[in-house]
Amino acid sequence: IRFDEKVRVVVFKSEVKGVFCAGADLKEREKMDDAEVGLFVKRLRNLMDEIAALPVPTIAAIDGYALGGGLELALACDLRVAASSAKMGLIETTRGLLPGAGGTQRLPRCIGVALAKELIFTGRQIDGQQAFSMGLVNHTVPQNDEGDAAYQRALTLAKEILPQAPFAVKGGKLAINRGIEVDIASGMAIEGMCYAQNIPTRDRQEGMAAFREKRPPRFIGK
Repeated sequence: IRFDEKVRVVVFKSEVKGVFCAGADLKEREKMDDAEVGLFVKRLRNLMDEIAALPVPTIAAIDGYALGGGLELALACDLRVAASSAKMGLIETTRGLLPGAGGTQRLPRCIGVALAKELIFTGRQIDGQQAFSMGLVNHTVPQNDEGDAAYQRALTLAKEILPQAPFAVKGGKLAINRGIEVDIASGMAIEGMCYAQNIPTRDRQEGMAAFREKRPPRFIGK
């Protein structure tokens, strides 16, 4: 996906009705020794980092339970859409654990430190509407009979992104992701570098020409 220029947006969904991702299999985890657990979680953390580093926008379609590592997977995505009936939570403390695949870092960056601490300390599960109210998800929708309402809304969101200039969208994602980790002056420099890379693109020239000619732009990602 990372190197496929035809890919404009990635949507993560589950094939299991009622479950986005239920997190670790604790029966499997119980059979591991301490070293195996450490290696397993390290690999899981690396996977989440790989997802977060994808150059194109990513959307998590949460149509059911997103617990523990399941919510960490959703947090590794750029955008999240949830059914109002979905259940989300970093429930690790209820099992004698703490989030180990990015949850302690990505949740506070998403909803703020105090709310993240409350959810992690308590291991509380929240529904889609509660998640929307605290900014954990971008959109919440009533579940449908097929059980894929969040996925359908995610597709609609993806189709809003698709017509836009791919190089510019990727540059915007990179500037945001890098800039949010530094002071604003450094962030402005990062934005400047991303913008400078966009200036000579054919898509920018196409955008200007389309505006001048009063027609929809035809972006090619070059």
